[in-house]
Amino acid sequence: MQYTNGDISKREFLEHNFNYFQNENATPYLKIDSYEKGMYNYQYYNGMAKFYRMLAKDVRHTKKHARYYNYYLNLSNKYYHYKDETALTLLRLQNFENVSCYYIKCDSSRLNHQLYEIVLNDKKEAIFHSKAPWLLNILRTENVFYEGIQHSLIEEYINERY
Repeated sequence: MQYTNGDISKREFLEHNFNYFQNENATPYLKIDSYEKGMYNYQYYNGMAKFYRMLAKDVRHTKKHARYYNYYLNLSNKYYHYKDETALTLLRLQNFENVSCYYIKCDSSRLNHQLYEIVLNDKKEAIFHSKAPWLLNILRTENVFYEGIQHSLIEEYINERY
């Protein structure tokens, strides 16, 4: 709510999410057998991935660059992979029904034709993003991926730097 109202930046939002998970000693569910557990895991992994990516960017041009940059980047990539696996689990729980998937228009030219959005149309705020080619192949195989480019449903958040 604070982020939506503009009271905190995207960076602060990510830091708050990370701190919440750390303070609560939160862990993801081992078995995802419901939409709610899947959403929790997706948010957990996404928050961790973005936080560690942010730390990698912070140390990139410091003296400790190589050591910490690679460490944080590897952690980020690991959590992004878990996030994508969780999105796939949610899609399977949905039987790939009532799903919209498409590339999204990004301010970053590096992300154009790489970042795509997955929307569970019958669930409130179930909007996922990925760049994973393996997940994209599954979406295409299931015939739920639209090849055109659309605006993201959360375009402002997607394009805000942190």
